[in-house]
Amino acid sequence: MGTPDFSNRVLLDLIKDKYNIISVYTQPDKKVGRKQTIEKSPIKITAENKSIPVFQPIKLKEEIENIKNQKPDLIIVAAYGKIIPQEILDIPRLKCINIHPSLLPKYRGASPMQNTLLNGEKETGTTIMLMSQAVDAGDILTQIKIPVKPKEKLPEFSTRLSSLSSKLLIKILPDWINGQIQPTEQKDFDATFCQMLNKEDGKIDWNKSAESIFNHYRAFYPWPGIFTFWNGQRLKISEIDFSEENFSENEIGIVFSSNEKTFVKTGKGSIELKRVQLEGKKEVEIKNFINGYPQFVKSMLK
Repeated sequence: MGTPDFSNRVLLDLIKDKYNIISVYTQPDKKVGRKQTIEKSPIKITAENKSIPVFQPIKLKEEIENIKNQKPDLIIVAAYGKIIPQEILDIPRLKCINIHPSLLPKYRGASPMQNTLLNGEKETGTTIMLMSQAVDAGDILTQIKIPVKPKEKLPEFSTRLSSLSSKLLIKILPDWINGQIQPTEQKDFDATFCQMLNKEDGKIDWNKSAESIFNHYRAFYPWPGIFTFWNGQRLKISEIDFSEENFSENEIGIVFSSNEKTFVKTGKGSIELKRVQLEGKKEVEIKNFINGYPQFVKSMLK
C-alpha cells in the first residue's frame, strides 16, 4: 500500500528480491496541472508494468472482504495516504508493517520529512514499525539514523530516505518472517506530531531568521512552494539562498541590492532571491524580473 515515488522504491526492491506481491493498493488517479490531465501514481505504473493487480478504493473499509479473500501473509505500507482500518490490520498473520521516514516517536503524522527540514534538524532516519490504530504509534521493529545535509531540499532528501528505508526493510524482513525480531514499544511521552500541509503554509514570515526561511524553502520545494506578497500580488519565491549578514540599515521585508545580488532583509540575516514568479507570469531569474519591474528594489514584501 503506497502512492508516491517514496513507496515505489520499496515496491521495486520487494519485486527485485522476489517477494510474491499479490496486489497493490494506491490512491485514486488525480488531475494535475492547468490542463487537469489524469495522472497515475508511480506505484500504480510499476504494478501495471509488472502485471500486479491494482486497487484504488476511495474508502478502504469497502475492501475488507477483498483483502481477506486475497489471504496476504503481510501488508507493507509506505506513504499510502490513508488510515488503515483495524479490520484490515488484523487480517495478515505477519501483521501490517509501516515504513515511516522519521525517528519515531518524533514526527508522527503526515509530513515527517517536511517537518524535519522545516525545523532544521541535523539528524533524522527511518523507522520500520508494526501498525496500530493510533497514527504511527505501533511497536518499532528497527530504526536507522542518518545526517541531514545542510542545504538539502525535499526531493533529494526524500530519495535518500526512500532508498534507506527500502534497503532496511529488505534486510529485516527475513528475520521478521522467521520470528527473530522482538518489537519495541514506543514511548508516547516523547512523541511529536506533524500536520498535513497546504498551499497557504508556504507564506513567508520575514520576521523570522534567514536560516529559518531557507529551511521553509527546503521543506516546501517544489510543492507547495513558498511565497510572499508584493504590491498586493502573490510572488512565488522559486529559488533562494541565505546570508547571516544583517545589513542592519534595512527594514525587515525590504528588497535591496548588494554586490550585484538581490536580498530581502529578515529578522536575522538576509535572503538572497534567485528566481521568482509573479502570479499569472512565468518564472524568471531575479535580474530579469527587476529589468521588468525596476521598482521592485527598495520595495516592501509582506
